[in-house]
Amino acid sequence: MMSSNYHLATTVPFLLLIFILSIQPSSSALVKEQPLILKYHNGTLLKGKIDVNLIWYGKFTPVQRTIILDFILSLQSPSPSPSVNSWWKITEKYKGGAAALVLGKQILNEEYSLGKSLTDKHLISLASKTNGVINSVNIVLTANDVTVGGFCSRCGTHGSVRFKTSRLVYAWVGNSETQCPGQCAWPFHQPIYGPQTAPLVAPNGDVGVDGMVINLATVLAGTITNPFKNGYFQGPVTAPLEAVTACTGVFGSGAYPGYTGEVLVDKETGASYNAHGVNGRKYLLPAMWDPTTSKCFTLV
Repeated sequence: MMSSNYHLATTVPFLLLIFILSIQPSSSALVKEQPLILKYHNGTLLKGKIDVNLIWYGKFTPVQRTIILDFILSLQSPSPSPSVNSWWKITEKYKGGAAALVLGKQILNEEYSLGKSLTDKHLISLASKTNGVINSVNIVLTANDVTVGGFCSRCGTHGSVRFKTSRLVYAWVGNSETQCPGQCAWPFHQPIYGPQTAPLVAPNGDVGVDGMVINLATVLAGTITNPFKNGYFQGPVTAPLEAVTACTGVFGSGAYPGYTGEVLVDKETGASYNAHGVNGRKYLLPAMWDPTTSKCFTLV
């Protein structure tokens, strides 16, 4: 039914930049910034209406699910500026056209049908159960008590599997609240290494799920702009820097390793954010590489 030829592209945990975390910028050390280039490898990008199907694996509360659902709805819904929608519009600048992500099917798997320790093969099996293959992205979201092979050295992943007449495009993001928040929920948790500055307050009050939103945004951008490992990326095919992972750790202007950059702060809750979404939601979204400027685009 399907070939075993598939690829994985992962979100880059903040830990991978730790070797330069202790470096602070100084006027004597500043050099002219070199342009960041993600090469287009002439492959197909996803465009048009794309259904985002969600497979909830493990136990999520209704509030946790709503935080993520509202984020996906915000991708195509106008909101006060700066908005999730304006962040997503950067993908329209990539060659191949715009992808309109809409909420598709949802599957609740609260009984842990494959156990609480998953492999990549398990993820593909779960992603294939929605029966959505054409013009869709099937996303497996794992709860905080589910381990996934490579979790913490990667915070999420996306890939594709070829069927006889089509390809399954899928992604996975895990809740890192109890496993590795220092890698995958930064900046809402202190990093394991580097400067131990106070973490930011999560905009929706859930360190694990607000961290998932950052990683979900990362893999969605990578999925659209490099779905079949021949789109936009820099570096080796097996470990590419993609639309968002090329800008790891950047959330606002003036960012440097260990510092998110300038972001907005809610006066009532003290929560940090840089994007408005539907239903009054606020989110902190990572910078995305803009192919028209060859720079990391930030909302603030």
